[in-house]
Amino acid sequence: MAPRGRSGRAAKSIFDPVHGPIGLTPSTVALLGTPEFQRLWGIRQTGFAHLVFPGANHTRLEHSLGTYWVAGRMAVRLGLAPSQTDRIEAAALLHDLGHPPFSHTLDAPLREVFGFDHERLSRARIEGTDPTGAFPEGTVAGVLEQHGLSPRAVADLIDPADRPAHPPWLGEILHGAIDADRIDYMQRDAHYTGVAHGAVDAVRLLDTLRVGGGHLGFAEKGRGAAEGFLVGRALMYSTVYYHKTVRAAETMAQAAVERVPEYPSGVEDVFGLTDGELLVRLRDAGGASASLARDLLTRRLYKRVHGWRELAPEGRRVWSRLLRDPAERRALEDDLADRLKAPAGSVLIDLGGLQPRGRPADDWGRIAVLVDDRLTRPFRSPGPWRALAVRPPADWAVGVYLTSARRSSAGRLSSLLQRRAP
Repeated sequence: MAPRGRSGRAAKSIFDPVHGPIGLTPSTVALLGTPEFQRLWGIRQTGFAHLVFPGANHTRLEHSLGTYWVAGRMAVRLGLAPSQTDRIEAAALLHDLGHPPFSHTLDAPLREVFGFDHERLSRARIEGTDPTGAFPEGTVAGVLEQHGLSPRAVADLIDPADRPAHPPWLGEILHGAIDADRIDYMQRDAHYTGVAHGAVDAVRLLDTLRVGGGHLGFAEKGRGAAEGFLVGRALMYSTVYYHKTVRAAETMAQAAVERVPEYPSGVEDVFGLTDGELLVRLRDAGGASASLARDLLTRRLYKRVHGWRELAPEGRRVWSRLLRDPAERRALEDDLADRLKAPAGSVLIDLGGLQPRGRPADDWGRIAVLVDDRLTRPFRSPGPWRALAVRPPADWAVGVYLTSARRSSAGRLSSLLQRRAP
């Protein structure tokens, strides 16, 4: 059944390869036409995963439409009022407006420049206060208001305020352990990468969705689908999102943005570009940024030549400090490059294994199952399913990459790192 707007019928219908026909309400059609949303055509959903999985060229726009569809199905299942349905569908459609180029790849530079993440930038673009200056102010907000929707109320579902006015279960449609966003991207990423781990029983999840104790949960008969979802998500992280070659490319792109001349004061507008626009900007920037961009464009990727799979407590503290201080991490990278008599940017350090995105273990205990109408959290206790979920998504806690042109210096770099290892 297609999502319905205030007029009681869908304005248009498009075909999606994952969900089939998706009905679009008049407000959705208007939001699709905004520059902020159309930019998502140029943002790959899975960053640089296409360099390993050639089919992974799907975009944030496709995913946003899929999340809109799933959120609409959840609203129907929960029997939401039309006004609530319109609001949650708008939030689902717009939830990724703040993503930088190549999706999560530039999360760290975004936080370094602005001090917040992509959800906060999505809020700014919805409310018409975009700090990047990439779009005319108030475009999305004007469309929402024209269709009777409050930009602030929609943004609250994407970037929750300190004390949001909506009940917890409503926010969990987009910010739950198993939510509309994740139900779509698991299926979509599995479809386009060809990796079967992401296949989930979305029909069963939606059919058993319930509200209990003020939170979203699943009927007891849906527990198996929830287990399958979280196990599949853990495997997608280790197989796709944290594949070592994907991480090499993402680390290169992050370094190229960080090393743009005049960084960080002259890089704000980078976060309003598309993937292709960013690579052209970096290629023309000069210095290390240009070299890194050219290597990405020709797939001459850096190689991991050293690292630590596990860290002692002191080592974790030291590397975690560099994670919090990107400038100090860049200084170490350039010092190592200088000792190799190599240009700045030839050595890169990947700390992603210390702070993985959306770590599955963090969600495991939040899954709610209703047993005799009582909300339970069955996965908080240790067990075989949890053991797989808490497995680190990255093979290495810390990885050190070297440009392929300097592979002959790998042994020297390893010696330097071993002497400096905490």
